[in-house]
Amino acid sequence: MSDEGRVMSSNQQPPEPGSFGTRHPSLITHHSAVRQIGTRPQRTLARPAEVRGVGFVTGAAVRVRFLPAPANAGVAFVRVDLPGRPVTPARADRVTATARRTTLGGANSGVTLVEHALAALAGLRIDNCRVEVGGPELPGLDGSSQGFVDALTAAGVAPQPAGRPVFAAAEPVVVSHGGATVGLHPPDRDTDLSLKATYTLDYGIGSPIRPQAHTLAVTPGAFAREVAGCRTFLLEAEADALRAQGVGTHLSAADLLVFGPRGPVGNRVRFADEPARHKVLDLVGDLALCGFDLAGHVVAYRSGHSLNVELAKVLVAGVNAALPQRRAA
Repeated sequence: MSDEGRVMSSNQQPPEPGSFGTRHPSLITHHSAVRQIGTRPQRTLARPAEVRGVGFVTGAAVRVRFLPAPANAGVAFVRVDLPGRPVTPARADRVTATARRTTLGGANSGVTLVEHALAALAGLRIDNCRVEVGGPELPGLDGSSQGFVDALTAAGVAPQPAGRPVFAAAEPVVVSHGGATVGLHPPDRDTDLSLKATYTLDYGIGSPIRPQAHTLAVTPGAFAREVAGCRTFLLEAEADALRAQGVGTHLSAADLLVFGPRGPVGNRVRFADEPARHKVLDLVGDLALCGFDLAGHVVAYRSGHSLNVELAKVLVAGVNAALPQRRAA
């Protein structure tokens, strides 16, 4: 959860880069450019994990349990507070909203603010997990993934007897809109199954958030050390506007990273480039909706949840388009 990293004045509400569910007119992609280059062993939790907290949107107490799941199950959210316990798979095609946070599933049975938990699972390479949520949103915690990472790390991971495919781009697969871009670029060689993610944030001249960038080698250790503790952020005017709408009225400036004209309000940054690091965290969480690993270099410039999810959808479509070719070969 965070604002869009777009160029704007310090008192301007950041717009979403295009509405979800429509292809951006400046979309640049080619489905056949996505191909599988390897596999790695799937992993799940060794034992259950639990996190409790308060939802940012509703202000209600919520409990979430992370449970081991069988190989090839993927990640799925279960609303245990509802009759029938509806299940929503963590897939790009199940995203229903991307305004300031990522929402999965229907209006009455879905779950929102999933990106920080998804980032924790993907960052730690936990592929199969049943996530039981006792409400319509996950706990906001301190606006980062740290609480989820701590609980999942304490639970431990277990290898599974199945492979998780790793896909790469043969040529850059890029989506863009309104000056914001995010894309997957090919690895240096097909034997390199690693992933890097770079985010460049620029709010323009006069913004209390200076231009900054961060690159992460997406491994469990680096994710936990470098970005897991980086919090969602917003401008003071945005925080005031949200409170006027009844959102986050239970939160103080110290509960989130709020930037006023002179910098953080009632708080301090954990890293000089904490906003850019949090945007990398969001990238990892949103791209986990692909349901497979990526190799190469994800490069983002001022993108947000909407564009991140659009890239995930394009990559999934590319993989699906390539499946008949792979079977024929």
